[in-house]
Amino acid sequence: MCPDREDAIDSARALAELHAAVDREAEALARVHAGRLQCRRGCAGCCVDDLTVTRIEAEGIRRAHPELLASGEPHPVGACAFLDGAGACRVYAERPLVCRTQGLPLRLFFEDEAGEIEERRDICPLNQAGGPPLDRLSDDALWLVGVHELRLTTLDEAHGGSEETRVRLRDLFAASSPAGRDPAQPGSRSPDHCSLSATSLFAPSRSRA
Repeated sequence: MCPDREDAIDSARALAELHAAVDREAEALARVHAGRLQCRRGCAGCCVDDLTVTRIEAEGIRRAHPELLASGEPHPVGACAFLDGAGACRVYAERPLVCRTQGLPLRLFFEDEAGEIEERRDICPLNQAGGPPLDRLSDDALWLVGVHELRLTTLDEAHGGSEETRVRLRDLFAASSPAGRDPAQPGSRSPDHCSLSATSLFAPSRSRA
């Protein structure tokens, strides 16, 4: 087996294992919060546009959906390129890690302007009701942002990825990727930045399909 093919197989296997681990933990946490989660097929308020993903995740989508990428049309600008007309994800099984925990109550540590480490908790506005306030939840009842993201970065780098090789999801479509264009576009948003703002981890909700 040629080295490039062997590396592709190894990276695909490792990514599948990481995604499976995230899914198991996310599903367990979703059961804890079943009374408040409104997330379902067609709910696309968190599916923001212009995201970039690691090269290893981009390659996973390319391998699984060659026909869609070659001849399909991306969703109109303003929401994720992979949404269909009903607001459902067309690459759901291969969706990036960041998409696998949207809607859950999140716990994030960040450094403020004074250099102090602070904790922030947030949840999609649609999932605010139906459960206790986030500040009353135990730490293990929230998704800790950063742990699996670091694993993904390490995995991506082990297979030749870097911050410079991140790929815009929209650019995976042949119809929206001009010839010769660098797929890692300056100004595109990585998942680390896509939902974090001054007031919320979540982008403003859009109307549901």
